[in-house]
Amino acid sequence: MRDCIFCKIIEKKVPSKLVYEDDKVFAFEDINPQAPMHILIIPKQHVANITEVKDYDLVGYIYSIANKLAEQKGIAKTGYRVVLNMGPDAGMAVHHLHFHLLGGRALHWPPG
Repeated sequence: MRDCIFCKIIEKKVPSKLVYEDDKVFAFEDINPQAPMHILIIPKQHVANITEVKDYDLVGYIYSIANKLAEQKGIAKTGYRVVLNMGPDAGMAVHHLHFHLLGGRALHWPPG
């Protein structure tokens, strides 16, 4: 999508701190981290939100990448959270499907 900031990040028209990239997903550090480790994992194909997903295998794949990154970053054993926000009341600010990988400290419940 032409005006999507995440699409521009994927295209490397907007700088980011790349953490992981393959043919399906792009992962980068959040510019407003909510935990010591806060990575956004996004599909390369523009999908506005979870209700527009046509290929749910992609969602499973994103979770597998989150697990892989948690292992690589050393937080898999202590714990981490993967968050998907849907809509403005949930805090979704960018309308490109994205998953937050959070860790590196105790994450309290409830989150909001």
